[in-house]
This record gives sequence, structure tokens and C-alpha cells, in this order.
Amino acid sequence: MKRLLLAGSLALSGCASGDLQRFEKALAANDSATLALGQWCAVRGIAQPPEIRALADRAASNPPSPAIRASLGVSASEPVAYRHVRLACGKTVLSVAHNWYVPALLTPEMNHVLESTDKPFGKVVALLGFKRERLASKRGRMAECPEGTVLSHRALLHVSSGEAISLVVECYTRANLSRAG
Repeated sequence: MKRLLLAGSLALSGCASGDLQRFEKALAANDSATLALGQWCAVRGIAQPPEIRALADRAASNPPSPAIRASLGVSASEPVAYRHVRLACGKTVLSVAHNWYVPALLTPEMNHVLESTDKPFGKVVALLGFKRERLASKRGRMAECPEGTVLSHRALLHVSSGEAISLVVECYTRANLSRAG
């Protein structure tokens, strides 16, 4: 009986590892985590329609550290906004994200949408044509991520001029490795 349980456990962890590799590739193929999660949600059948919503915690506050300001290339006096969200497809939370961004580099309309709606950052700023620079990736949780995180990313989003508009820490949940049904 123990051998059977061990064999089943090993097979399951191998399957999860393969799913995690596929998930990592899906994320790497996109500059927008929102776009990647929407595609992943559709492929995995997590929810219909496979639309990503950013469930924003409007009460969250996390002033940027000097290191975050340095990464964004902003002075100590320049405003940096913070947005803490759970990205969900249907009722399934796929990611918890911490996002520090430079409001001065966004349009007034973009800032208004980010402050007042649950629209994902990637969708809101898509017209800026940003590119992602991954700073760190870790299987499991980074310090900023909750327990149960299966994959963590830290990244900068840059516009074509090279300016960083956002530093994001993304904490991907175990739900990304589950199959629908």
C-alpha cells in the first residue's frame, strides 16, 4: 500500500512539475501577465469566459522603498502609486500582485481607471506598448508572496523610451496547476 501511495505521489508531482513548466513558458511568451493568464485560463478551462479581473484592495498601502524607487528611476519626491490586486479568472484567483507604478508616465484616463476600477494594470496600460524585464523568478514564494505561492516573479515594465512605468511582484497560486472539472 505504501508503494502504491508513493508511486501515485511521484506521478502527481511529475504532472504538477510539467504543468508548472508549461505555465512558466506561457508567462515568458508575453510581456503582459494579464494576457498570459487570460490565455492560460482559456487553455485550462478554468472559467468561461476566460477574462481576467483585478480584484483591487483599495485599502492596501505599501510605500515604495528606496530600492523600488531606484528600479523605477524616480526621485524620493516623485509620486509612486501602489496597487495590490488578486487577478482572477471567474471565481479562481490565479495571482496576487503588488504593483508600484509611476502615475506621471500614464495618461490621466489610465490613472483614473486604475484608481477606480478592477481592470488589470496590463489591460489599462496596453496602449503604451510596454515591455517586461524580468528581474527575478522563483519556484515557490518570494518574501512578498503569500503561503501556497507556486511561482513568483519580480519585473519592471518599460515603455519604448526605456522609462520604467511599473515594478511588479507577482505571486502565482496553485490554482494555475489545477485542471477544470
